[in-house]
Amino acid sequence: MSDVQTWIKETVSNTPVVLFMKGTAQFPQCGFSGRAIQILKACGVENIATVNVLDDPEVRQGIKEYSNWPTIPQLYIKGEFIGGSDIMNEMFESGELKALLDA
Repeated sequence: MSDVQTWIKETVSNTPVVLFMKGTAQFPQCGFSGRAIQILKACGVENIATVNVLDDPEVRQGIKEYSNWPTIPQLYIKGEFIGGSDIMNEMFESGELKALLDA
C-alpha cells in the first residue's frame, strides 16, 4: 500500500465524517462539492472534516483508487464509503443519511 493509500485509510478510519472534495467547506470549488457540504450541514453536522483534493494530485487520484469510485466529492462515515453528491442527495431526501450520521 502506498503512502497516499495508507494516509487515506487512516483518515477515513480515524475521523467519523470525512468529505473528500474540491475546495473547502467555506469555499467549495465545484457545484457537487458545494451541494455535498449543504447536505451535511442540513443533517446537522457541525464539524465537517474535509480534504481538498485540489491541494494534492496524489490524493485526488488516490481517493478514486481507494474507493474504486471515479468522481469527487466522496463521503465517508465511520470508515465506510457512502458515495458522491447524487447518492448523498438521495439518502438525504429519504432521511437515510441523517439516520446514518446520528447512529
